[in-house]
Amino acid sequence: MKASNREKEIYKVTTIGAVGNLLLLIFKFIAGFLSNSAAMIADAVHSFSDFLTDIVVMIFVRISSKEEDENHHYGHGKFETLATVIIGIVLVAVGLGIMKNGIVSIVEVAKGNSIKSPGIIALVAAIVSIIVKEILYRYTVIKGKKLDSPSVVANAWHHRSDAFSSIGTALGIGGAIILGNKWTILDPIAAVIVSFFILKVAYQLTKAGLDELLEKSLPKEIEKKIIEILLSFNEISSPHHLRTRRIGKSYSIDVHIRMDGAMSLYDAHQITVDIENKLKEELHKDIFINIHMEPIK
Repeated sequence: MKASNREKEIYKVTTIGAVGNLLLLIFKFIAGFLSNSAAMIADAVHSFSDFLTDIVVMIFVRISSKEEDENHHYGHGKFETLATVIIGIVLVAVGLGIMKNGIVSIVEVAKGNSIKSPGIIALVAAIVSIIVKEILYRYTVIKGKKLDSPSVVANAWHHRSDAFSSIGTALGIGGAIILGNKWTILDPIAAVIVSFFILKVAYQLTKAGLDELLEKSLPKEIEKKIIEILLSFNEISSPHHLRTRRIGKSYSIDVHIRMDGAMSLYDAHQITVDIENKLKEELHKDIFINIHMEPIK
């Protein structure tokens, strides 16, 4: 897929998510305040963070789609990775904020203070959020994998974390409504439980993004596949000093190979071109590849 078409698709997916998040956060904030539900207000804050990360994705994907220039010889792919890290950090902040507010409310109840029972509108808002966010998650994650966009996949998990949040919120609000005023503590307990789900997803996203920014090698199975492709050429032996990393949606590969020292420069060059083409074909990736040729000892 051409970079321009990929960018348009990512914008389309993210815009749909942003509109959904905007409508949900407005509905949740209104429902939370009208029904005095701490869990629903926390859920609304989570949806607001979703909306903000949609904006982050749209900004950084446009930057990452730019071609290489004199200051960025490997393109701008890591801007998209940076967006993934930002999403993860936002999720950490959201998770910790929800946890703190929930614990404060639980402590208040433990001290003998009462908190207001949530209203039915908060439960309706939670159920609507679960349905909408799960639909957005499935749509976004499918598109993200198809477009090979880590930031879109990360954003999909942000949708899923919001769905988890709303499930916990619905259980807490529903329990508080059905069981009566003595069980209003279920509302903040639900918020705290949800915060753990959010923090788990945040850790996974942030770690994956930081690994790439810190030049972590490609997975062992991919490196093994690269060696197999190299050895499929009869003229090649002893591939070594393999170094790999990911740059946005692309792979960067540096490797040393041994070839017949008497081979003409033209033939050696043609073989390296064939290697590069086969790597792209087999790995289904844009690849920056640097092959260092050495004579067979």
